[in-house]
Amino acid sequence: MNENENDNEECAHHPGTLPVQQLRPGDHAFFGYEGDSHGRDVMSAFVWAGLARGEKVIVFGPPRLTEGQLWSAFEDAPGLLLATAHRTGRLRLSSMRQLIRPDREFTADRQWQRLVEESAAARAEGFTGLRAYIDMGWVADLDADLDTVMDRERRAAPLFSDGFYSEICAYDRDRFPDRVLRAMRQAHPRDLLTRIGQLRCLHLGGTLHVVGEADLTTRSQFTRALDEALRRPREEGRVTVDLRRTEFLSVQCARDLVRLVGEAGAGGTVRIRCSARHGALLSRLGARPADIEVSG
Repeated sequence: MNENENDNEECAHHPGTLPVQQLRPGDHAFFGYEGDSHGRDVMSAFVWAGLARGEKVIVFGPPRLTEGQLWSAFEDAPGLLLATAHRTGRLRLSSMRQLIRPDREFTADRQWQRLVEESAAARAEGFTGLRAYIDMGWVADLDADLDTVMDRERRAAPLFSDGFYSEICAYDRDRFPDRVLRAMRQAHPRDLLTRIGQLRCLHLGGTLHVVGEADLTTRSQFTRALDEALRRPREEGRVTVDLRRTEFLSVQCARDLVRLVGEAGAGGTVRIRCSARHGALLSRLGARPADIEVSG
């Protein structure tokens, strides 16, 4: 099974899959990464977006990294905003050990209490929100009971109920059993693509879901998925191409979409569900107004 097929298989079981750029205040997301990159591009995008929105940000990085090594992970992100935020305390690099002090052992209640306190402090300081990036490597570092941690993840919804607090839980896939990764992915309302620039195309029923970035590097994947989906109208009726979780749609990919939809046959056999931004681009490139449904 190749990477794209594996991505599609995972995406099929999680309706909340999306790119990190589309996370919103109050979201609770699973993020699985592999290798020595520690998911730095996703982490940096999450941190930068929070700071740009006027939020306070806390990063609980991999325990095996020093603060200097963790800070170097942000080198590719716009530097002035991050550097200023770090200096003023809007961006804090921390650890789970520091969060639960003076306790030495993890309990879900203690973590919950401290996150509630951090949220209250951020409100009092006038921030628009609080977001945390939590690398789950702390589980082994604190020798925490895995079932207790999994239970916390399943029951965490009240932390996010008012939309002020947001959180990414980052799991190194090499350090957790597959059963845990599957369960934790399902326990989170959101499931993040594994890197910036990735594209997943998923066929579900009569809908093609396009998740991520359709650009020069993913164009062939995008057009293959479209071509396959648009061959189905004769067999399954109307086809929907859902672009609502498409973060970026290049002009070339948009042209391909308009052309392939036009070649699919008479109007009404295809519906393109998309944002106003993508709808305007498709209209300029000649898409039929009746084929476009602006949503979300």
